[in-house]
Amino acid sequence: MKPDTADQHWNDQWQSIEQNSKWLVPEKDVQEWAAGLAKGARILDLGAGVGRHALWLTAQGFDVVALDAAPGGLAEIEKAGGVRTVLARMDKLPFADHAFDHVLSWNVIYHGDEDILLRTIAEMRRVLKPGGSLMGTMLSKRRLPHERANYAGREISRNTWVFDAPGTDKMHPHYFCAAAELMALFSGFECLKLEDREHEKPGSFHWHLRMERL
Repeated sequence: MKPDTADQHWNDQWQSIEQNSKWLVPEKDVQEWAAGLAKGARILDLGAGVGRHALWLTAQGFDVVALDAAPGGLAEIEKAGGVRTVLARMDKLPFADHAFDHVLSWNVIYHGDEDILLRTIAEMRRVLKPGGSLMGTMLSKRRLPHERANYAGREISRNTWVFDAPGTDKMHPHYFCAAAELMALFSGFECLKLEDREHEKPGSFHWHLRMERL
């Protein structure tokens, strides 16, 4: 199995997105983060999906680029209009150095093994201006026992797991980390905020992080 195949699953999901889907609603955390940014700032929405954040941020007056490896999601954004879309992989960003004031990546960059994750973090740092911010999420190791209780799984490389869960993206590689491991991954960033929180389901722990590019 390739270490970065979750986009295939999500591309299928975006083909049949429903009007009341949670994937169309911007996260409160993202809204709060955006409230502290200068209007007109250039933001990369890395792993934009169907545009729940890219479209909302654009409506707030930001200059947004929506990037994803799944063309189905970008097609939905293009239907709405007003946002530049880019089809590309997260570890090979087709942008110049220091091209963005801020990067948003919500529930995205942990889809892969550690090599892909490190390349993605390096790319996010490269395209950010010094002092620019990164808002995102990672999977917590506190979540791993809950996943293993529900599905048979195996660790295919350090901290990278796949699960026998047909019909879900859990069949594709996911990276789980503890706080010290997360901090080591984000070389070249200063941590402004880090919190381990459950999402909508019990045991669904995610790191919520805000970083500043050094």
